[in-house]
Amino acid sequence: MRKRAIFAVLAGITAAGGFIVPSAYADETVGDIQITGVTVNGGKDITVGLADKTITVLVTATDPSGIWDADFHLWRGTDPDNPAGYIKPNEDTTPADCVASGATTSTCSKTFTFEPDGWLTNADAGAWKVGVQVWANDDSRVQRDAYTSTRIQRFSKLTVNASPEPVVKGKTLTVTGKLSRANWDTDVYAGYTVQPVKLQFRKAGTSTYTTVKTVNTSSTGDLRTTATASVDGYWRWNFAGTSTTPAVAATGDHVDVQ
Repeated sequence: MRKRAIFAVLAGITAAGGFIVPSAYADETVGDIQITGVTVNGGKDITVGLADKTITVLVTATDPSGIWDADFHLWRGTDPDNPAGYIKPNEDTTPADCVASGATTSTCSKTFTFEPDGWLTNADAGAWKVGVQVWANDDSRVQRDAYTSTRIQRFSKLTVNASPEPVVKGKTLTVTGKLSRANWDTDVYAGYTVQPVKLQFRKAGTSTYTTVKTVNTSSTGDLRTTATASVDGYWRWNFAGTSTTPAVAATGDHVDVQ
């Protein structure tokens, strides 16, 4: 079994799965060791649909004696000693996978797997802090409670349909669609309600979409509006995203105007 867990318990208390939330965090540096960079999921938000998703966290550090090991954790809340949530990496091994780029500098990595059909819930979507610890060969060490942050997001989908096709010039088009996102509590995609979504148009032969109007999704995530057909082109919906849900644009639906 991969050793990881998410917690909403007091620091230092044993949680489900037999893991213990660290009882004391504090930014600390002992020796000449320095962290020069941390990258989570290639610098992108962590978007998870209904399938497991594994991402990599990297830390680059330097010390005159060279780098020996590193560890990571994700947490949320305001107090690192009493986190509202805590996620451990898959690897419960020492040392981490560290690759040296010279005598003093290495990049170390571990992975995290997010399981929507297991422990991941809708409440976990949002911002998370990234804690990092690195050790050098001479026992120098550095620890940062929140070196950087990341977002775990519920993967989103957006559809569009413009009709009738073809349409007479000057007549009314009806443009429909649906904005949905992964529901980790029920393991289905469900409508994202009362969200502003832009209706956009791109004239055939051009590459730029122009916003025509903004429409809010319904209580089921559905979209519906009308527009006047003037020239051949592509219609789409475009959602800007939120802190818990990534931006998404529908593939343009071509309409022939006659």
